[in-house]
Amino acid sequence: MLQANPKMLPRLAEIETDLLLRRKRAQEEHWLGEVEGIDSTLTFLRAKQAEAARLTKRPTTDLGIPRPRPEETE
Repeated sequence: MLQANPKMLPRLAEIETDLLLRRKRAQEEHWLGEVEGIDSTLTFLRAKQAEAARLTKRPTTDLGIPRPRPEETE
């Protein structure tokens, strides 16, 4: 599974809004299979939103610049 980029949070919110509108229409039209599919997509979307939000709170660690190991003499 791909990692969610925190910069995508606004776009994920737009997608969620659109899905909720589609779900409402599907319920009104009694498209039960569509409702189930949208619910599944919303579950995965919300998991990605939570993952992206968690990544924004995680501190970064500076690993520095790699350096060659000093040669050992035998």
